[in-house]
Amino acid sequence: MKLHLIFIGDKFIYNEALKNYVVRMIMKELGVIDNILFFKQNDKALFLYFEEEFGRDNNVVIITSKQHFTTVGKVIATVTMDNQVLKEGMLMPSKAKYFHKDSYVLEYQQAFINVLQLDEGQKLPKILLQEHKESETVHIFEEEEELLETLLLPIAQSYNVSFTLTKIVDGWLRVDAQSQRYGEVDNFLTSLKKLLPKKMIASSSVVAYMIDRLVQKKKKITFAESCTGGLLSYYFTKHNGASQVLDGSLVTYSNALKENWLAVLEETLERHGAVSAEVVTEMSEGALNVSNANYAVAISGIAGDAGGTDEKPVGTVYIGVRSETAYNGERCFFQGDRNYIQEQSALYAIKMVILLDKETFF
Repeated sequence: MKLHLIFIGDKFIYNEALKNYVVRMIMKELGVIDNILFFKQNDKALFLYFEEEFGRDNNVVIITSKQHFTTVGKVIATVTMDNQVLKEGMLMPSKAKYFHKDSYVLEYQQAFINVLQLDEGQKLPKILLQEHKESETVHIFEEEEELLETLLLPIAQSYNVSFTLTKIVDGWLRVDAQSQRYGEVDNFLTSLKKLLPKKMIASSSVVAYMIDRLVQKKKKITFAESCTGGLLSYYFTKHNGASQVLDGSLVTYSNALKENWLAVLEETLERHGAVSAEVVTEMSEGALNVSNANYAVAISGIAGDAGGTDEKPVGTVYIGVRSETAYNGERCFFQGDRNYIQEQSALYAIKMVILLDKETFF
């Protein structure tokens, strides 16, 4: 059973923050979204889409505004050969089984449809749609995609589980497993954990998992960012509990601040350049020294779209991760536009922290 998310109304097309909030909440409650569609409020194709999809084995979440909530209900009632009735101050199809403030769900043929009303600055109403398919997300490190798929196939087949592999960055693969029967995904994960005990994290969010582990171990982390401009810090601070583990972060974009805030030597900058293994080594050491953290991450690179050279083209990024007892630095080359290079850099750094201290994170 696939999960479709449908936005109806211009505001969801143009308001990125509102749209992203909805997507996060739906994924948190229901798991992987198979399809996301946008319709303008007067789109005549909406009726035809409803007519086609409501006859299939789908879970459908429809997000619309207060202005169009009743109109959407009318279209649904027409497609399902129903009429609208007033319940708890809301007009909705009479076949709606369950409803809560600004939310109702109905079953039609093989589809389950949950309609929610949302406007800017409001909290998403209660999601009433119940996902019938069990699903779990795990993250696997230090495995090649083809090899991992070969390892997973016989386990998945034995438990009647389907899965998809997604590469996050080199050395980090996301596995989304689904099953129609209760308990089979758990058995799949148990077998996978035995097979890859020091390579697997079972969580939809790796960063949220890291925060939980750091809290348990009473450890902290700090960052020194240049080309990522605070993105790594954002990845952590958007999760609850970040204040317990993030000791602080420095965005040292200029050489002067690398020297003054992180004690990077002027000689190192002049000899090797700001984008170099030597500089991120000193950045990570300086970040650890000026903080109360147990881990430090330093990133310096050329995100573009200009600024590259033959020796260090756009996409060249140096990352250094340090604990109180170990250090690892890598030279990476990422492709894409400026934002994608920044995101890959931050994600790769997260992976490096995990692999620096496997005892803590696995």
